[in-house]
Amino acid sequence: MKHVPNIITLLNLLCGCMAIVSMFYSRFDQAAILVLIALILDYLDGFAARALNVHSELGKQLDSLADMVTFGVVPGMVLYHLFLQSSFFASFDSKLLFTCGKYSMFIVTLFSCLRLGNFNIDPRQSTYFIGVPTPLNTMMIISLPLILSYDRFGLSSFILNPFTLVGIACISSWLLVAEIPLISLKLKSLKWEDNQPQIILLVGCLGLILLFAFAAPPMILLFYVLLSLIYPPNKVKPV
Repeated sequence: MKHVPNIITLLNLLCGCMAIVSMFYSRFDQAAILVLIALILDYLDGFAARALNVHSELGKQLDSLADMVTFGVVPGMVLYHLFLQSSFFASFDSKLLFTCGKYSMFIVTLFSCLRLGNFNIDPRQSTYFIGVPTPLNTMMIISLPLILSYDRFGLSSFILNPFTLVGIACISSWLLVAEIPLISLKLKSLKWEDNQPQIILLVGCLGLILLFAFAAPPMILLFYVLLSLIYPPNKVKPV
């Protein structure tokens, strides 16, 4: 039984690898489903470890390594593919700039690695997050090609603008390592008073998903950051 959490973690890694392969064939919808499955598995491995009381240093390291692929390499690959589809050549006629631009998308991968490393050594993040968690950042980025495929809001030209993609890469990378305390979804008790931010976050996310479908993740990320600024988790006394 002690290997169950590690097996779940490795399945998370497998989903990340499969998502990368899906992108080689421009199957971003399939990649998004695989990332969502990996997100669930990423939650379940910790749940299983707590339920079975089998915490280990190996499990902690495996979790970070798996997340590095699924929530580090995958978002970089998504932005890279979007940049290849962008209107870059309509703006600049330079192969050097195009090469620099497309590989700059992997700044998200570099900062995801930094974020995961910081998470492992930062004792503050046992009760709340410092910086945006890599799974949420990945869900936001992988929603972009889905927005293009099911564009009900006319956002294609905006998203495929090279300056927009560079901005998304830079801002999301900064948010990963920013010293911003963010709400954790861990419930302190069954009382409304103790879990008000978490409940508002969950209800708000559900409402955004129902209203905007594939376009919801970027708004969920913004809502999450704003709500954490209104209810700073580091100012709340632990129960």
